[in-house]
Amino acid sequence: MGSGEQGGANRDAREAFTDSKLFERVFAEGMSLVEQTAGYLDGLGREEAKLLSREAGLTYAAWSMELTTRLMQAASWLVMQKAVRDGEMPLRDALAPKYRMSRDGPPLDAEAQRGRGLPEEFLDLVERSEALFDRICRIDDSLYGDGAATREDSPVNRQIERLKRAAETGAFDPLSVWRKAR
Repeated sequence: MGSGEQGGANRDAREAFTDSKLFERVFAEGMSLVEQTAGYLDGLGREEAKLLSREAGLTYAAWSMELTTRLMQAASWLVMQKAVRDGEMPLRDALAPKYRMSRDGPPLDAEAQRGRGLPEEFLDLVERSEALFDRICRIDDSLYGDGAATREDSPVNRQIERLKRAAETGAFDPLSVWRKAR
């Protein structure tokens, strides 16, 4: 298949996606989550943050910034898709690498923070936002990429790569746990 045929197939997939109920659902969910998160962080979250321990407060501050950044990236991507669909932005502009969505670092692990002093509502927003961001990254890759990033950048593959690096550098000794137990 030539690149022109692939471009046409991708264009059809992008158009089918942005014209779908799935896109409308992801768009509505994303915009609603942005609004809910902003409302929480500017209201109840601000008050709850004042009551946090020093450690929890630092985590809350750092995660709030990261959460806001990811939600703004997701919202921008969704608005861009809508603009292309509605003819307000040329597809060639949307194809630019600066508009691609991918995860640069590990996701925020809200589950690991439960019970450590962070507000539950905040952690719920973090989980929902991370899930939305991951979903948009997968959709972006399937529409604009070759699908390899989704496979290569999965949480399981990232963990396997970390284990491989640790084993290669000698930082990981699986028998050390057994030796300590004796």
